[in-house]
Amino acid sequence: MEKIKLLLEYDGTAYQGWQIQKRGPTIQGIIEDRILKITGKQSRVIGASRTDAGVHALGQVAAFRTESRLDPGVIKRALNAMLPQDIRVLEASEVDDSFHPRNSAVRKSYFYIISTQREPSAFLYRYAWVVQQHLELKSMTEAAQVLIGTHDFSSFRGSGSSSKNPVREIFSLTIERFEEIDFMTTSIKGEFVKIRIEANGFLRHMARNIAGTLAEIGKGEIPASSVKEILESCDRRLAGPTAPPNGLFLERIVY
Repeated sequence: MEKIKLLLEYDGTAYQGWQIQKRGPTIQGIIEDRILKITGKQSRVIGASRTDAGVHALGQVAAFRTESRLDPGVIKRALNAMLPQDIRVLEASEVDDSFHPRNSAVRKSYFYIISTQREPSAFLYRYAWVVQQHLELKSMTEAAQVLIGTHDFSSFRGSGSSSKNPVREIFSLTIERFEEIDFMTTSIKGEFVKIRIEANGFLRHMARNIAGTLAEIGKGEIPASSVKEILESCDRRLAGPTAPPNGLFLERIVY
């Protein structure tokens, strides 16, 4: 039996997240359905990150076992021929059976896009959180430095998390401002804030809760100096709101 590793990208707008569930289509469910059609047998597809409904991925990694002797290149072409246009297989390769997309990962990175102009482009609503208010990056950056390192991130964990250990290590947390974003063969003008987080793992809604808290700090609603207290309290109620899913992108998984 072979194990096939997939590198995927997808627009999460139309899906109820990665993980199979009863309500609505999911990325995992659709890929498993297409693999069944290609190989004739059911295969469980395990993803590196259980992205939420509406969250996008540029570098999701998944793997499945199959008794099919099809070449990975053939599997890639067959999947792309059958998958919806908003899900693409970028690479397919055979890996050792010990490889696990989630457990073998040593670091993951997400980034979050916020649009702060009052009249944003029509092409942004799928891929950015429209705040329509200037954000002060100095205070956001000051607060972000407190979150770097190994901490109990219970204050930034969403309800329903299945993880027993809330401790994660954030390697880097950067915040940048842009005045344009490249799109197709042109650029969209405006004011954009990009929050990028690289860590050894993420709790449920952790990236979105950090983004929501930093946005509140940028607005002046939460003082940057209170982040240490919020983190140490392990109390989700003290942190900011959960940022909407459409601005979040799973960027890369490192093994």
